[in-house]
Parts: sequence; structure tokens; C-alpha cells
Amino acid sequence: MRSFSGSMVAMLLCTTAAHAAPSLPAGSPDKQAAALEAQMTDAERVRLLYSDFARPDRTGEPLSPGAVGSASFTPPIPRLGIPALQETDASLGVAWVDGFRKDGATALPSGMSLAATWNPDFAYRGSAMIAQEARAKGFNVLLAGGVNLTREPRNGRNFEYLGEDPLLAGTLAGETIRAIQDSHMISTVKHFAVNPQETGRHIVNSVIAEPAARDSDLLAFRIAMDRGQPGAVMCSYNRYNGPHACQSDFLLNGVLKGDWRYPGFVMSDWGAVRSIDDLRTGLDRESGDHYDARPYFRQDLAKAIAADPALKIRVRDASRRILRSMIASGLFDHPPHIHPIDTAADNAIAQNAGAAGIVLLKNDGVLPLAKSAKRIAVIGGYANIGVMSGGGSSQVAPEGGPALRLAVQGGRDMMVQPSSPLTALKARLNSDSHVTYDAGLSPTAAAATAKNADVVIVFATQWTTESLDAGDLNLPQGQDALIAAVAAANPKTIVVLETGGPVLMPWLDKVAAVAEAWYPGARGGEAIAGMLVGDTEPTGRLPITFPQSLDQLPRPLVDDTPDPAREPGSQSHDLKPFDVNYNIEGSDVGYRWYDRKQLKPLFPFGFGLSYTRFAYSDMHIKGGKTLTIDFSVKNIGERSGSDVPQLYVTDRAGTAGKRLIGWGNVSLAPGQSRKVTVVVDPKLLADWSSPDKGWKVRAGAYRVELGASSQNVQMSASAAVTSSVLR
Repeated sequence: MRSFSGSMVAMLLCTTAAHAAPSLPAGSPDKQAAALEAQMTDAERVRLLYSDFARPDRTGEPLSPGAVGSASFTPPIPRLGIPALQETDASLGVAWVDGFRKDGATALPSGMSLAATWNPDFAYRGSAMIAQEARAKGFNVLLAGGVNLTREPRNGRNFEYLGEDPLLAGTLAGETIRAIQDSHMISTVKHFAVNPQETGRHIVNSVIAEPAARDSDLLAFRIAMDRGQPGAVMCSYNRYNGPHACQSDFLLNGVLKGDWRYPGFVMSDWGAVRSIDDLRTGLDRESGDHYDARPYFRQDLAKAIAADPALKIRVRDASRRILRSMIASGLFDHPPHIHPIDTAADNAIAQNAGAAGIVLLKNDGVLPLAKSAKRIAVIGGYANIGVMSGGGSSQVAPEGGPALRLAVQGGRDMMVQPSSPLTALKARLNSDSHVTYDAGLSPTAAAATAKNADVVIVFATQWTTESLDAGDLNLPQGQDALIAAVAAANPKTIVVLETGGPVLMPWLDKVAAVAEAWYPGARGGEAIAGMLVGDTEPTGRLPITFPQSLDQLPRPLVDDTPDPAREPGSQSHDLKPFDVNYNIEGSDVGYRWYDRKQLKPLFPFGFGLSYTRFAYSDMHIKGGKTLTIDFSVKNIGERSGSDVPQLYVTDRAGTAGKRLIGWGNVSLAPGQSRKVTVVVDPKLLADWSSPDKGWKVRAGAYRVELGASSQNVQMSASAAVTSSVLR
């Protein structure tokens, strides 16, 4: 295996960057790309359309000359001044850099934690930080922008994504993409489309009617893309109404390049290509062909285009699209430059985001921790060494390595970020406080420790990972029994959850407080400790519904292949295909399903408590082509705090159904008030009309509710909206 030092990588990058200046005319990126592509040979065009998997620790092959080393590499074309493409996974930080390269990066909190901030500024700042770290390591393409809606709360990748609502997910994903593109890098948006579970991910067929998809999952992508303008779209592994997503003429040629007029390129997910004919249905680039059954584009494409003029035209179009994104994103004019990263500054960004994503779900007066609590017991959850993170391609290894790394199943590693909540809590408490720690291995021993404490903090964890769905929503490894035993011994028990998504809480009425910290990233321990002692406010709001039981879900069981010998998490392409019927809920994902079925969840979408209180007043609504709503928010408590007032349309010209149409982010001192104005995207008021080939807004009265969650209505008003069709 060949490895390169930082200086060697820098030398290679300089070599590939010192190519001839491109001969590009003035004009738009489209014109420049067309002019450059016209100068290419067929061999150069074909080479641009596939990439090497740049992980010698996985392939056993030497790293390609000039490759930084990560998810993918395509060499430069010096003759034309075309730079190399250096790609890295980067949903939550620069990933996969700790193995053969022996370096690290800053881990942002999970996507679910970011979604819980409901704050576009955190999305932009966090991704701008990731982009700068990536550029400092030599990358120019980030495989970020995950926007798949949470239809399946047991999905192992939910932690990477942004919850269950298309407006919330699309807005925040759009800001992450925009930050990366502003940093002169190509960002993807992924995984296109309707990719809600990992079970059988290569052979599962997502069955959903077009109007339902257009009003939910595809709408989230459209919002993200309109806002962020990604250079690339990554198509997903799953089938979509029959064909695989990377072979779906409907998704790629019809929706993406046709209806949305997307000018960039479509790359496959790693291992999602099945033929060079995928080009005909809209795929532009084969990613990391080491994962495919064979390197289709590398081995077959040059010969095929020599015999097929139509396929050659398609190859030229794909080449122009890739060049167009490279030019528009600034890859020609702003190459990456290897330099050290400011770890302290970047960790501070991650800590602030982690703190903002913590959702306080219950508080019977025990938080923030009272100064009178001198004896504090901390139990479980690896709290003595760090905080949880999710597994798979988005896993970020910190500088210096993780606090703990365990091989869990099928080569999957569970990693604990080195930020101890226990250590951070001790640093923030008074010197006369006494803190004890119990690992939580025995409910009986933990209960004995809890009995003698003034207050108990139980850290409970749920590790989730790409390629493997959770079997249920219970806390694993007997943690529910642990919490129940501790709470029975001491009712002043606080539970801090570090989970990938929602979990059931059979012990909820026995504990005094519950906080959802998700996977809080670098310095997540400090973020949690700050919230517990009251140095920071719990400002997060749920981006996903927490059910009372699995029976409340559209599918109480995860749909699976009928193969009787399937291993959990098997990634075989040869398993028997199976359907998942998403027409059960259609576009009513998450809280919309609960509203439709009149179900009361454990905690509703948008819910979150604060250390202060807020009141809403003076709601006014104006109609017309869309709705414009303004209202006032006042802090009526005794502490400064931040609130997320939410607006839902509940009646659209006689059609019932709850939809988030906007929200505000306000930070207020005690007694302070602020006016919030929301102008609604009219697509959120519409329904997809296949005959009209657009979102159709019906004329009539629209009722809007203002509240602190999807099930907390404090004010309402109505206004008339005129009819229109949006495309």
C-alpha cells in the first residue's frame, strides 16, 4: 500500500494544478463548458465520466498518482487545464481521513441535530466550516446535501438527514449546499429519490404515486436545489416505481433535467451502476467503480460510442454537464490549497451547533441544575469518555483518534467522539459539588449509586449506521431497564438521549427530565454540560415525531426481502426484490400522518421546552397569490432565550390536512418582543397536478395556525388565495 505525507500530497496537488490555463471564452458557464468540451477527445470525455475509488485500505491497490485519497478521484486533463476531481464524504464533516492517511477532521452534530435547530444560519456556518477543512485537505467535491425525508424512523441513516418535513429539510439542506458552493467546491444533493430505509437498499422498490412524491420527497429536493444550486445530484440505490433510481428515466430525464431544467450532472452512488445504458436514462457519471459489478464506463464506454452515434451525443452532454458544474463552482479559478486547519475554531462552531440542537422534552423543575444539588450521579452512555456518533460513510474521525472504536457487526465500526460530558460537567459545577460515575452495566448497582445522590443524570445511547436499520425503537442493551431502576431509586432522574432518531420511552412518567442531544459532534460533551447547568438555553425543536408505539407508524414492521437466509444488513444485489408501499401515507409524512389519523404521539413534530416562556400575539394574514403572515413573539419569562414559532396551514380551500408553511427564529431578553413576518412559498399551499404538470393552488380560503409545535395551536387566521399553477 502506498501512502503519502502531507508534503507529498501538496506536491502532487501542485503538479496537477499547474496545468495549462483553460482557453475559455467569456460568457456563462454553459457557453464556457461547451467550448471546452468541443476541444476534448473521446478518450478524455470517457475518462471524465468515471472515477477511481481512492481508498487503498479498501481496494488493496496503490493510490492513484495525484489523488488526495478518499471517496473518489478523477485525474486532471492538463492539456486543457481541466483540474482533478477530489471527492470526499462530507455530510457531517470531512469523512474517511483517519485510516491510511492518519489525520482527522471536525465532526459536526448529526443532520437530525442540525434540523432540530430549525436555523438556516447554523446550516450555512457548519457546512462552510466543513468546506474550508476539505479545501485545506485538498478536496474540491463534497458528497453532502442529504435531504431524504424520514418516512421510516428506524432507518439507519436518519441521523444524516433532516427530519420529516419537506420545507424544513429542504431549507436546511439548501443552506448546507449553498455554503459549500460559495466555498468554490461542488456540492451534491442526495440520495435521489425516495430512499427511506437501508434494509435491502439495493433491491427495495419504493412504490409511490407521482402526486404524493411531488408533494413530499421530491418537493424537499426541489426546495434544497432552488436554494443551494448544487453542482451534482447523487442518485440512490433503491428502485423507484420499478427501475433503480440511477436507471430511472422518469426521475433523471423527466423530473430533474426536464421539469426542473437542472444544468448540472448526475453521479451514481457507489455501486449503483448496472450498465453503460444508464447514460441513456439520465446518469452522467459512474462513481467509484470499484463497488460496481464491473467498471462499466471504464471498460465498455469507449468501444460503445465508436459504434453508436446517439450514445456519443449523450457522452458529450454528460461531459459538458460535469465541466459546467466545475466552472460554475469555481474549481478552475480557486483550486484547494493544503494547509493546517484551525481545530479550536472549528470545534467551537460544532459545539455551538450541538448546543442549539438539544431538545428539552420534559422538565419537572430539575433543570437547569440547581446549585443546591451537591451530590450528582452520572450513569451510563460512555459519558466518562465521549459522545456517540453515527456509522458509515459519513463517519468523521477526530484529530488524535476516537475515544472508543468498536467493531460491531459486519465490519461496521461504532465510534465515540472524545468529548466527555462527565469531564465537562465537573468543570462547570461548583467546587463543592461531588460527582460520581457509574458505567450503567448493572441496573442494581446503578440504582444503589442513584439512591444517595441529590440528582441523577443517565446518558442513554442508540448507535445507528448506514447499511443497517434499527430493529425497533427501544433503547438497546437493556437501557430501558437501567433507567427504570435508577428512576425508582431516585425520582430526580434526568435522561440525556444520544440517538440517531426517535426512541420509545416506557419510563417517561418516572423521570424528572429528558433531553434529546442526538449525536452532538465535536465538543458535544461540552454542549450537553452547558445546557444541563444553564450556561446555554435548550433551544432545539423536534424535526421528527416521536411515536408512542410502533403501532402508530404507517408500517409497524420494516418491510424486508422474503429471502429466509438474509443476514441483517446484507448488501447483496442478488436478494429477492420487494416493494415498500409508501402510498399508505402518500405525501402525509410524519406529523401529517398523525394529524390525518388523529393520533397523539409521545412528542409532536416541532416540540421543545425552554428555560423561559414565550407568548404570541397580533397575528395578521394577507392573501393574494400567496399568504403573508406576521405576528409578535414576547419573552414573558425571567431568562433570555430563543424560540421557534411555527405556522401550519390546516385548510386549503376546503382541503383539510396540516402542513408546515414557515417559522421564525427569535432570541429575546426577558420582556423583549419582536415581530416576525413569513411570506409563504406558494408550492406549500398547492397539490401536484399531473394534467397541469405543476403544483396547482386552488382559489379559496386558507386557514393558518400559529403555535409552538404541530399540536400546540395558540392563534389562527384565514385569508383568500387566488388560483395558480407553479412549475
